[in-house]
Amino acid sequence: MSATDDDEEEDGPPGVPPGTPFYMTPAGHAALQAELHELWHVERPKVTEIVSWAASLGDRSENADYQYGKRRLRQIDSRVRFLRRRLDRAEVVDARDQKRRDQVFFGATVTYAREDDSETTVTIVGMEEAVAEQGRISWVSPVARALLGKRVGDLVKLRTPAGVEEIEVVKIFYPEREA
Repeated sequence: MSATDDDEEEDGPPGVPPGTPFYMTPAGHAALQAELHELWHVERPKVTEIVSWAASLGDRSENADYQYGKRRLRQIDSRVRFLRRRLDRAEVVDARDQKRRDQVFFGATVTYAREDDSETTVTIVGMEEAVAEQGRISWVSPVARALLGKRVGDLVKLRTPAGVEEIEVVKIFYPEREA
């Protein structure tokens, strides 16, 4: 295994014990599977074909198609290894199955009030699914970790770069199963 493989083989983000599963929503899991399929069955064969063609032209030292293609193959292979490891350790959690809907758990959509009376709504998702601009935060983020296990009305101390802020859980929502 190369040094880059070791770097990619992280056991998780800081503060999360090694071996902790990679929690994901069903949609997040499906997205990673789709990305893996696209890379392995569509993009990689196309790039391999280009590299083979470029190699057949002879002098590889100044052949940009060949050099770019080889570099792209290494990138694809690296991402494929990463995705396979993630998917192997993934634990899919469907928020629709949550029985205890009065507390914040993985998959919950939570509205909380800040000290300035503004409200923020976030959905707690897997690390690979987090998109802060869309209100989708990783379950290992400081905000999510502060909210997990809390109930409506609970006050939570949240450490931010600007200092400690107190937030209040205003609403907890879980999607319903379709009948």
